[in-house]
Amino acid sequence: MRRYKRVPLDGAAKAYLRKRRSRVNARRAAGNLNSDSEWNGARQTKTMDRVLAQLQAMAGPRQRCTYCLDSHGTDIEHFWPKGAYPTLMFRWSNLLLCCTDCGRIKGAQFPFAGHRPLLVNPVKEDPWRYLEFDPITGNLTARYDNTINDYDPKGEATVDALHLDKREAMSLGYLTTWRRLTKMVQRFLAGAAISLPNELIEADDHGLLCWAFHHAGQNEAPFKELRQHHPAVWAACRASLANC
Repeated sequence: MRRYKRVPLDGAAKAYLRKRRSRVNARRAAGNLNSDSEWNGARQTKTMDRVLAQLQAMAGPRQRCTYCLDSHGTDIEHFWPKGAYPTLMFRWSNLLLCCTDCGRIKGAQFPFAGHRPLLVNPVKEDPWRYLEFDPITGNLTARYDNTINDYDPKGEATVDALHLDKREAMSLGYLTTWRRLTKMVQRFLAGAAISLPNELIEADDHGLLCWAFHHAGQNEAPFKELRQHHPAVWAACRASLANC
């Protein structure tokens, strides 16, 4: 999982979503709103295809799912579920790119702690503040928070809602990327003449570099050795990941 930057929609798509929101509000006030029917009807339009294309552009050339980063993102996902929060159904800020598996697993789940949503929103926050990567199993788990002497509740809720520690194929994808990244760093440490920041970014299919350079991964070999023995290169890599 990694953080995404939301980009603006074109004017026509923004106007279309605004029109759809007005229609939802009117039908909700009249007591005859069917969220699934409303969404399914809109989803068949060419304008919503453009919305999907914009979400895919946000995800980069590989168009990976916002949640798992392991599968191709093919669906428009509602971060706040449309059934429980119909007024957000056509809010651009509530739409994410999702794969079929993540959409099916998450469903209408939306856990809270009081009034605070517990699902990590990768467009608004750094997922690695709440999650950890296990370089042995390839699983994503909740980060241990020393300030509360327990696992981060937001991390736990996100892992549970998306089964991030129970999806073998996804874990294998993360492990493959991690091994590829570590081999690149090892090659550099062995004297290979490579542009490490650029090559690492190109090889990072699963958003692990942010964890490796800005979070707990910096204490994992060979990233620890890179940090200790090549501070200038380490700083250049961190700077290249400043927005993660």
